[in-house]
Amino acid sequence: MSLFPDDIEAQARHIIETFSARKLMVSTAESCTGGLIAGALTEIAGSSAVVDRGFVTYTNDAKMDMLGVPSSVLATHGAVSRETALLMATGALFRSRAGLAVAVTGIAGPAGGSAEKPVGLVHLAARGRNGKILHREMRYGDIGRTEIRIATVRTALEMLLEAAART
Repeated sequence: MSLFPDDIEAQARHIIETFSARKLMVSTAESCTGGLIAGALTEIAGSSAVVDRGFVTYTNDAKMDMLGVPSSVLATHGAVSRETALLMATGALFRSRAGLAVAVTGIAGPAGGSAEKPVGLVHLAARGRNGKILHREMRYGDIGRTEIRIATVRTALEMLLEAAART
């Protein structure tokens, strides 16, 4: 029995099998998901061959300390932004032995949203050592905290596979 829905478990299993065959390791940098992406991957037996490490950087201080996100970027663009997500992915990549990193930052609610950055807004980024970068801005809507976090895990896993195809 998995902690995650069947489709996420299947996605994670596919990533572990694919990345293992390619000898590709991954690191995660997570804010609004609080480690769920790394959790989904490590739910699969054999994941130690693929998952190098995960960073849970829920606060701005953690993003700066653990991933090297500059305070100026957080002040200018905010924690929930394309710029921050890209820098989180870069920080996770270069503070690990992974060949690929995925990062997420968003507003899962129920509070914390604004007209400009509503509940359900999530920025995701993936970066490979080859310099290829992916970014997605998702607007899941105010569908509930758990639902936003699970939807973000799904999107992040999809992005990992897409980024791996580009390496």
